[in-house]
Amino acid sequence: MSSQNVNNPAKGALKSLAIIMDGNGRWATRRGLPRKEGHIQGAKVVERVLAHVRELGIHHLTLYAFSTENWKRPEEEVEGLMSLFYKYVTHVAIPKIKSDPELGMMFIGDKSALPEKLRKKCIEAERLSEGKSFICNIALNYGGRAEIVNAANKAFSEGHTTLTEELLSRYMYTSHSPDPDLVIRTGGDFRISNFLLWQSAYSEYIILDTLWPDITDEEIDDCVARFNSRERRFGGVVDKPKKG
Repeated sequence: MSSQNVNNPAKGALKSLAIIMDGNGRWATRRGLPRKEGHIQGAKVVERVLAHVRELGIHHLTLYAFSTENWKRPEEEVEGLMSLFYKYVTHVAIPKIKSDPELGMMFIGDKSALPEKLRKKCIEAERLSEGKSFICNIALNYGGRAEIVNAANKAFSEGHTTLTEELLSRYMYTSHSPDPDLVIRTGGDFRISNFLLWQSAYSEYIILDTLWPDITDEEIDDCVARFNSRERRFGGVVDKPKKG
């Protein structure tokens, strides 16, 4: 799992990766299956991608699982998703966190709106994740605009009267992780979808037509290689070496 491997496309440059896991429902529909089957398959893919990202030497991964807008979906689908999240956290995430000395998992978003038994399991997983070196953030009931408003309100409630970028960042759900260097969106849509609006101000974006359940390790490698080939200027100018 060393980032020093010469065949490792991360090359140690990419420390924080975020993924919008889009296309689960379409994956199932195209196969004549209920949408829930796409979500089940998508959850299985998470484990493989998580393992591969760690092999690349990336230390922070943020996955967009359920947005604040997703409550608008049919009630049956939402209930199915909440049941799937509960099973995943209970039977997959927590056992892995307990057995793996490096793996930690945090749930970013408004947990207060989640079913109580799911919320308790998320809190348990976070407690077990303290001090871990690899952090996977699961964005659950997450909305970027709501996060910024929540951060500002927390700062004001603690007596701050003036906000700065540094101060507001300390109150974000992701204060424990660096801003993403790269954001990958599967499913082919060119939208941010209210994801990490504050944190992705200078992130590189790559859009894949591949639906999330079909994503491969090779596609992840290609995205990382494309990231490494880009010149990140952060609004400035990179000096070119002089000739001669």
